[in-house]
Amino acid sequence: MLKVTLAGATGWIGKPLAAAISHAEDLELVAATSRSSAGAPLGELTIVGTTEEALETPSDVFVDYTSATAVKRNVLLAIDAGRHVVVGSSGLSDLDYQEIDAAAQAKSVGVIAVGNFAISAALLQQFAAIAAQHMPSWEIIDYAHDAKPDAPSGTARELAWRLSQVAPPQTKIAVADTQGRPDARGAEVAGSQIHSVRLPGHVIAVEVLFGREDERLSIRYEGGPGAEPYIAGTLLAIRKVSAVRGLQRGLE
Repeated sequence: MLKVTLAGATGWIGKPLAAAISHAEDLELVAATSRSSAGAPLGELTIVGTTEEALETPSDVFVDYTSATAVKRNVLLAIDAGRHVVVGSSGLSDLDYQEIDAAAQAKSVGVIAVGNFAISAALLQQFAAIAAQHMPSWEIIDYAHDAKPDAPSGTARELAWRLSQVAPPQTKIAVADTQGRPDARGAEVAGSQIHSVRLPGHVIAVEVLFGREDERLSIRYEGGPGAEPYIAGTLLAIRKVSAVRGLQRGLE
């Protein structure tokens, strides 16, 4: 049995994930956190309010589905406590990932960080990486509802990082040389320009637009209102993370 600590256990994904862990024959939920529900019951557990309290209970894997402001601190605390970590929260930068990788290597533990655990989002990453080998120019559009506080999303950041492993996008005019407002060209993340849209009524989505002379290609992922697509991928990462040393980004 793998013993699991879950941070963000009452959130949109955390709540159904806690139930899925509890029902899995090879997993055991031994500790859970929620700042808003500390002291409340969760099955046979009592939810605690801080990561420090949760880490007092021995476990094998720490899973973070909290927030962009809390995730880095939580992950580093869990690594320091010798736990393997699965990161589902967004908001981490490439520099954050470098720091997390160094900490995990020093403690000989594994970290799997995925911007989006849905299978369709993983396919987007793979298809885009293939397209980038043949379509030399691209930009990314990142969509979400207006209540999402972080931008770009973890999915968009991960896509930009994945594309950076192929090649930098080609441009005829450097963004810095834009006449007028260079910031209208989006934010540069891992070499790619990302445009984040935050509007009511929009679902979480990422689209990558490719272009070359007389050719255009778009690849788009859209998430629905439910959390179910993210559960299977997270459970897979929980089961696999102990075989990793250092940081692995993505489900591959």
